[in-house]
Amino acid sequence: MSDLDSQVAYWDAAAATKTFTHPVHLPWLDDVSRHAAILDYGCGYARTMAALEQQGFDSLAGVDTSPGMIARARALHPAMRFAVLDTPPTLADPDASVDVVLLFAVLTCIPGDDAQRQLVGEVGRVLKPGGLLYVSDLLLQEDERNRDRYARFAEHYGSYGVFETSDGAVCRHHPRDWFSSLLAGFDTVDTRHITVGTMNGHESAGIQLLARKPAA
Repeated sequence: MSDLDSQVAYWDAAAATKTFTHPVHLPWLDDVSRHAAILDYGCGYARTMAALEQQGFDSLAGVDTSPGMIARARALHPAMRFAVLDTPPTLADPDASVDVVLLFAVLTCIPGDDAQRQLVGEVGRVLKPGGLLYVSDLLLQEDERNRDRYARFAEHYGSYGVFETSDGAVCRHHPRDWFSSLLAGFDTVDTRHITVGTMNGHESAGIQLLARKPAA
């Protein structure tokens, strides 16, 4: 994964101040064992992991490319398991060893198509047959502010929907059909649309997808 697709320096600088808000739709996890192995890829400061722990899930692990984010997570939740990803998206987990993988506001931080595909491929490797992938991310927005910046940065990044934030991140908003293409190797279980606050204080249209790795 390239430096642009990981942006470690940005996330280290932002680690102490950013607040993430994508909600966990708990009914999607009703049938998941409270002892299931759950991996939060791009866990940040472990907000989502903490929410799951409160629901009784007891086998949680978080990974992130940002040492700063992992340091914050460890300070907030010293009993949880965390690791820094040195060569993303490569995971240390063995093949078919994880029951559920979370990708919460991760794809929006990865501008490149190939890098996103590599990540989803690695997730597929570590998931058990029948395991779940829970994605929460951002769609292309229809307001003028976003349309202007999509157009402004499209030529530079070679993709409509990739843009730079005012504080230096490179982010991506996605057309709906991109997720169908990206997750083509999974079986879609459910989809829901959400409105979510962004890390810089705006409201954006988002999407959540629950997908299952085929059993065979």
